[in-house]
Amino acid sequence: MYSEKVMDHFRNPRNVGIISDADGIGEVGNPRCGDIMKVYIKVKDNIIEDVKYETYGCASAIASSSIASELIKGKTLEEAWKITNKAVAEALDGLPPIKMHCSVLAEEAIHKAINDYRKSHNLELWEERTHAEVIKEHQCNN
Repeated sequence: MYSEKVMDHFRNPRNVGIISDADGIGEVGNPRCGDIMKVYIKVKDNIIEDVKYETYGCASAIASSSIASELIKGKTLEEAWKITNKAVAEALDGLPPIKMHCSVLAEEAIHKAINDYRKSHNLELWEERTHAEVIKEHQCNN
């Protein structure tokens, strides 16, 4: 059911925790499955220097948070914004179709954290896709 990489990130999650003086925080949840993700970013010179997260949910949600944190660390805000749920799932060597929404939550949490940073710096917010839009796009492409 799960790839070895999903199980590795579930059993050994990377970057778990809180950044108390985070520059941006993004929290998302899916009421249907009960998964909740909260992403904290620390930004310096437009680079995500540190990222932490708290995730309450299934193995896929924890693995998606873990790999997403690795994917955005050290990236510019623009590069991190472009990381999609598909990139998260591919980095985990795939997720079962019923668990793809976990990768969507990771993408959404990253976007909310980046926009939280932009808001606090009086920058124009970037357009976020809704959970339903991302899920629909995923279903149309499969």
